[in-house]
Amino acid sequence: MNRCLRPTLLALALCAALPLHASEAATDAADTSDRSPTDLAAVRVQAGKPASASSRANAFGGGSWKDTPASVNVLDRSYLEQRQVRSLSELASNDASLGDAYAPVGYYQNVAIRGFALDAATGYRFNGLSMAGEQRLALENVESVEILKGEAGLAAGVMAPGGIINYVGKRPAEVRTVTLGTDSEGSRYAAVDVGHWLTPRFGVRFNAAWDASDSYIEHLDGRRNFYSLAADWLIGERGKLEVDANYQTSSQRSASGYQLLGASELPRGVDRDHLLGYQPWQMPVGIASTNITVQHTYDFSSRWQSRVALGHSRTVIDDNVAFAYGCYYAAQCADGSVPGNYFAPNGDYDVYDYRSPDDTRRNQQARAELRGRFSTGSVGHELTLGGETYRRTVDRRPSVNEYVGTTNYHDGQVPVFDPSPLQPGPSARRLDSRQHAFFALDRLSFGDDWQWLAGGRYVRLDERAYDKRGNPQRHSRLSRFLPQTALVWKATDQLNAYASYVRGISLGQEAPFWTSNADTFLPAVESRQLEAGVKYAPNEALSVGAAVFRISQPYQYAKPDDSDVGFTFVQEGQQTHTGLELTANGQLTDALQVVASASVLRARARDAGTPAYEGHQLVNVPKVRASVHLAYALPFVQGLQVTGGWRYASANVARAGGAVRAPDYSVFDAGLRFQHRLHERAVTWNLSVDNVFNRFYWRDTGSSAGDYYLFPGAPRQARLSVTFAL
Repeated sequence: MNRCLRPTLLALALCAALPLHASEAATDAADTSDRSPTDLAAVRVQAGKPASASSRANAFGGGSWKDTPASVNVLDRSYLEQRQVRSLSELASNDASLGDAYAPVGYYQNVAIRGFALDAATGYRFNGLSMAGEQRLALENVESVEILKGEAGLAAGVMAPGGIINYVGKRPAEVRTVTLGTDSEGSRYAAVDVGHWLTPRFGVRFNAAWDASDSYIEHLDGRRNFYSLAADWLIGERGKLEVDANYQTSSQRSASGYQLLGASELPRGVDRDHLLGYQPWQMPVGIASTNITVQHTYDFSSRWQSRVALGHSRTVIDDNVAFAYGCYYAAQCADGSVPGNYFAPNGDYDVYDYRSPDDTRRNQQARAELRGRFSTGSVGHELTLGGETYRRTVDRRPSVNEYVGTTNYHDGQVPVFDPSPLQPGPSARRLDSRQHAFFALDRLSFGDDWQWLAGGRYVRLDERAYDKRGNPQRHSRLSRFLPQTALVWKATDQLNAYASYVRGISLGQEAPFWTSNADTFLPAVESRQLEAGVKYAPNEALSVGAAVFRISQPYQYAKPDDSDVGFTFVQEGQQTHTGLELTANGQLTDALQVVASASVLRARARDAGTPAYEGHQLVNVPKVRASVHLAYALPFVQGLQVTGGWRYASANVARAGGAVRAPDYSVFDAGLRFQHRLHERAVTWNLSVDNVFNRFYWRDTGSSAGDYYLFPGAPRQARLSVTFAL
């Protein structure tokens, strides 16, 4: 783990003062380097700016946002800067279809889309290529974030049914900026963004960030360094090569989640500033990540194009935590009357010395595809053909996970316990998963009003799992064809309606350690999605959408039974998510900008064999969510915007039986954005205040390794940043 560096203002000035001067020819080259117009158009939220093509993770091939028969939301750079997003959990709060799914402060986080937690191996993309999800979020080199909701079997193969989050990298441009920031806790943040077309055909973009964060949780201050480089090379008149590489290190202690008291009550009197289980010998969690993508595009003609892309993602996690978990050793749980994997009724909990260094995850991917347009009689075709190979490996050392003491979450000062004398063992390969796939999709146009999309992906999975000593434990093979089809009706020039059907497949979950079949992986499960929606774009600056959907897959859960431990992890019955989504992004007027979404989601299990787990909402899936953020340009002060936001979630189930729920909450945000010029250089100030009224709420009741945790939302937080153009 590299030590995080604190840049001085002098160093920033030197970086920003690089002699980068744009020529007219270079600007022309940059203009001609736009992506192909067959890509999915991003939904911009800036007034008067046309939607630009960007998506490479679209399961329905090329097409504008309006012509894509799926629910897609795109948050652009301006909006991300205005909201000052710093974590994946904060990103998720800007779309009502997303929610936290075990997202501790100080650790890599995960989110759910449409109630399904994303698979860290396949759910996150950079420029359309898979990246290891076990890394900290970095947005300094990101131009936009694309959220593809629902099944994406053609785009991703074996994946969780919720969807995909794709980060679109910044491309070379004539830019030189320095950003400085702080917050109400005293954090220090600095970033540089420098781009230049060195020749009319070769351009680069460099981003770097240094973040010294002071957390609202005690003992949880952290450091982060980030560096990225992007390059575009226009090869001849028809070819283009795009290369992106980034490297990040972070160091921060991780906060444990709370658990239900006696498996039946929410903790009361929680201090959000308190770090559960804190031990002075606890080392921070170190995460080092590298992501590289390369894409070559070649236009054979105005109708045919080839694309070849390579991706490499690697993250190394030094996992260290004094982990608060359960009450197996607490007095109130000693007789077995209280489940040991929850806090005791009086708030007692056990503390474990957990260490898992050198936890290494690698994703490697290669994709080749051919896109073309042609006609057969009066029917137009937009054809995509391609193949892909993907490999995921996990190397880990046998971890230390030893009980060291018991305390109570009401204790202002956690007793200091002796750490375990045990040490982690040698590293060994734990997982080697390979996918090989071929895919095809044809968009058929019947006149000006109707389009039919038909295609699918044939995927072969070969996966080997090993025990902690590297001995073979499981070898899984499967082959599946994942079909998808959709119908699009262009009702008017501004309004489209669609209906789609998609099948997907995801890996079976691993049984928790406290079940009778502990550490066993269940078979892969197939999922199905039906979706219908409408999309309305009255102009290039505003988009409005609505979608209804139904996703189903086998229900996987710990089933109560007569086994020695009382539970067996099974696949039984069906898990069905039925929902309605509403979105509105863009300019309502010249002065008023909106990014709004709402979701109504009914997530139920049926025929599961355990009546108590049926007939109610599933864990960590609120029935209603809403997110509204507005920005209004004040007419009497040029360059000044007032921003405000509202986030809502209904009651959230916290245990499989449904009897315990975290209450609903509303959180309000506010801010100011001021743009002006200083010595003919642009200056932008951003002030944001999240949770203005300092509301206490439970933001996450998600699970990890079969156990349920509760994470409180952050208290009132103010952030201030200023960006100077040089």
